[in-house]
Amino acid sequence: MPHPTAPPRPTVREAFLRLMRDLGIDTVFGNPGSTELPMFRDYPADFRYILGLQESVVVGMADGYAQATRNAGLVNLHSAAGVGHAMGNIFTAFRNQTPLIITAGQQARSILPFDPFLAATQATELPRPYVKWAIEPARAEDVPLALMRAYQVAMQAPQGPVFISIPADDWEKPCDWVPMRRFSQVSAPDPAMLQQLAQTLARSQRPVIVVGAGVDRDAAVDMVTALAERHQAPVYTAPMSARCGFPEHHPLFAGFLPPMRERIVETLAGHDLILVLGAPAFTYHIEGHGPHIPDGCTLWQIVDDPHTAAWTPAGHSVVSSVRLAVAGLLASPAAEVQRSAPPLRPAAARAEAGHPMTVAFALQTLHELRQAQDVVVEEAPGSRSVMQRHLPMAGADSFYTMASGGLGHGMPAAVGVALGRRKLGLPGRVIALIGDGSSLYSIQALFSAARLQLPLTFVILNNRRYAALQDFAPVFGYAPGDTPEGTDLAGLDFPALAAGHGLPGWRVDQADALHEALAKALAHEGPCLIELVVA
Repeated sequence: MPHPTAPPRPTVREAFLRLMRDLGIDTVFGNPGSTELPMFRDYPADFRYILGLQESVVVGMADGYAQATRNAGLVNLHSAAGVGHAMGNIFTAFRNQTPLIITAGQQARSILPFDPFLAATQATELPRPYVKWAIEPARAEDVPLALMRAYQVAMQAPQGPVFISIPADDWEKPCDWVPMRRFSQVSAPDPAMLQQLAQTLARSQRPVIVVGAGVDRDAAVDMVTALAERHQAPVYTAPMSARCGFPEHHPLFAGFLPPMRERIVETLAGHDLILVLGAPAFTYHIEGHGPHIPDGCTLWQIVDDPHTAAWTPAGHSVVSSVRLAVAGLLASPAAEVQRSAPPLRPAAARAEAGHPMTVAFALQTLHELRQAQDVVVEEAPGSRSVMQRHLPMAGADSFYTMASGGLGHGMPAAVGVALGRRKLGLPGRVIALIGDGSSLYSIQALFSAARLQLPLTFVILNNRRYAALQDFAPVFGYAPGDTPEGTDLAGLDFPALAAGHGLPGWRVDQADALHEALAKALAHEGPCLIELVVA
């Protein structure tokens, strides 16, 4: 009896693309190179390729898109040089805990023994340690399997980027279909520890809550707000938090903790319980001394990263999904202690215009003109403390910045956030609030914004210097007024840069022209740029 004819096996490309569809990934961010061309031959019409003009821009766009859509973004880079260009924003994606699948081209397997041009030597080692997992599959037919594993690793808490190196001649090889496999992406809290925390919180006389980016990542902002209201606990934002974990207009919002040990202890003094949610306890920027928490105070932390829990120098940690743990705390019996509401945070004084206009006046005007559903993506570290006083964020999905401190993320991330929100059908405009120095790390993001015609306004705060470095210089012994070398900027024309990338742009250097020009920029139908010359 003749054997029945076996169905034809798919190519690696066919199996890879079908699995992408099964995983809900229909968008590839990339900057094309020769070793990646086979991946895109006969590119299907139901997939989008988002072109970025440099690899760091590509990763930044994918990062913003993945955060906005809450699904892994897929990035395609060019072998070793492309991955090298992208490393700054790969580092930021790792610190942001953004789920990214990074694929990179590799030279054909048949010539790898001869150290060919454009080959990546030890390809999987280049992005480490800032990817959760990296592989160059041993066989071409294992590439789709690597995608399935990469997706699971990227999406499991703590989320983060992963890396697959794919030789150019793999895409045509036959393989087997890879079925979609469902898996749990979150971990539940230990019941005994959560009960102990609930009892401690109920008995506390003066609790305080500190929130970080993990609250918003885990869609727990409303739950944390309810928990704070139940216990009448003031809420601070953790140092260097990359997202908004609590509505900053809420009467229980107390402000922002600085990344300095002594200042944190001073700010939290008088509380008997510190509950840290979705953040390290604590992120420091400069060396400090003394205790990490005030005397007589107990610290509890809920975080989804066991590594973070392990280095926490004081208190107790529950490694868990923030959302599940806070749901458990809300389900526990009502608080035993009846507490009065904490004092309100003093309102920011009205900013004066100044000449040149002050950053405070500019951001105060931006706050008055923006719509409630608008989203801010920020990379203006020299102006962040002013932003925190004059541009309050609304809560869930309202604010994004980089957790790494590395520049070059904000502009492309704003493009990705706007693209992701458009995919989800969400209203509102994205406002990219960017420093003049920061913008030049990834100015090519303007090109992608123009091609995609996104509802996006780039607001460039031009103070003609690297303000964060100059302001930070006294910490390292600089005398007052002593300017560090290489921190002055001059002669930049941002409307011209915008026009060169296909966007309209305006410059405002007088405070009395700000309201009208900013209103025009925020009402513009597509993407645009407005440069604000500030003191």
